[in-house]
Amino acid sequence: QVQVGESGGGLVQPGASLRLSCAVSGFTLNDDGAIGWFRQAPGREREAVGCISFADIVTYYADSVKGRFTISKDNTENTVHLQMTDLKDEDTAVYYCAFGDPPASGWRHEYQYSSWGQGTQVTVSS
Repeated sequence: QVQVGESGGGLVQPGASLRLSCAVSGFTLNDDGAIGWFRQAPGREREAVGCISFADIVTYYADSVKGRFTISKDNTENTVHLQMTDLKDEDTAVYYCAFGDPPASGWRHEYQYSSWGQGTQVTVSS
C-alpha cells in the first residue's frame, strides 16, 4: 500500500521561497504513477497545484503557480519536492501531496489519486 506524507510547511514573508517534501513509501518513483500537489485555502475548495508523472517525467502546473513552483523527484530518498518561489499571500493554504496514476488530461482531478497525506500548512504573511 502506498503511503505519502508532507513536510516543510511554515510561515514566510511575501517574496520568499519554501520547499515542501512528499515522502513516498510502498512505491518506487521510477514506476508508473504520479504525485500530485493540491492546496486548500481557508473557506475555499481544494485545488490542484501541480503533478509529476514518473513514467515520462513530465510535470504539470496550475496557471496560478506556473513559473514560480517547480516539482522534482529524488529517487535516492524516494521523495517528491515542491519548490515554491516568489510566494504570495494567496499561496497561503494547507498543501497536500497525493499518489495516483492519472492520465495527462486528468492530473487536476482528485478522484485520480488514491493515497493522500495529512497536509502541511504554508502561511505567507508580512
